[in-house]
Amino acid sequence: MSELDGINQHFEELRKRLLRIVLVIGIITAFILTFHAEPIQVGQTTLYYPTPEPLNNIAAQITNHMKINLVPEDVQLIQTAPGQAFFAQVYIAVLVGIVVSMPIIIKELVGFIKPALKENEINVSRSITIPALGLFITGCAFSYNLVIPYILDFLYRYGESAGLVTFLNVIEFVTFVLQFLLAFGFSFQLPLVMYAISASGMVDTDFWRKNIRYAIVIIVIFGAIITPDGSGVTMWFIAGPMIALYATGMVLIERKERKKLNT
Repeated sequence: MSELDGINQHFEELRKRLLRIVLVIGIITAFILTFHAEPIQVGQTTLYYPTPEPLNNIAAQITNHMKINLVPEDVQLIQTAPGQAFFAQVYIAVLVGIVVSMPIIIKELVGFIKPALKENEINVSRSITIPALGLFITGCAFSYNLVIPYILDFLYRYGESAGLVTFLNVIEFVTFVLQFLLAFGFSFQLPLVMYAISASGMVDTDFWRKNIRYAIVIIVIFGAIITPDGSGVTMWFIAGPMIALYATGMVLIERKERKKLNT
């Protein structure tokens, strides 16, 4: 087999795996835009079952939940052009599709790079699949419940102090929320990425402690870029947890290395 044939084979393999990922995300997205989650009471537990209802779909229910729980009091969530509410629901449906499809996404990506990995790297990639999903969901939940409400309240308090009535465009609101959900979902992977790099032998255990100053600078810059205001305050809502995650990953790696040396 020539080198060109080998490259073409890799591209074809990548195309097939990406197609499967896009197909799964597309099916879940279409489901969320088509069905409504109808509650049903079973004893003391509330369960949900899907019913076809495109106008009041699951994405619309999520949008309403976000409005109730995240939008500060006295701030009006509006649409200023036809179709904005629909596109906001599409954004939400795609994000949910990505989150729900994460096990398949990780499986396909690991499957693609598996031939290029060493045996210890393959074992590492298998062991981090479930934790990666858990950390992504944890990051999204942390952002949704603790970070986004405080940032929105902090930013819109300025308008309130000036006696202004604030109207928030639904597209801008949804984009803002999804931006933070994705940022925290991926940033919570930091300890796992550090562990995977160390376990595969790419860096030694001391690498993370030696470079902690550079890591903090990079994290702070990332926090400044991802946050919408220039006050220098809200960036710490992202930079603070990420620095804590870096320190956690560093301690866990060092502790694991000490246990390995003692056995």
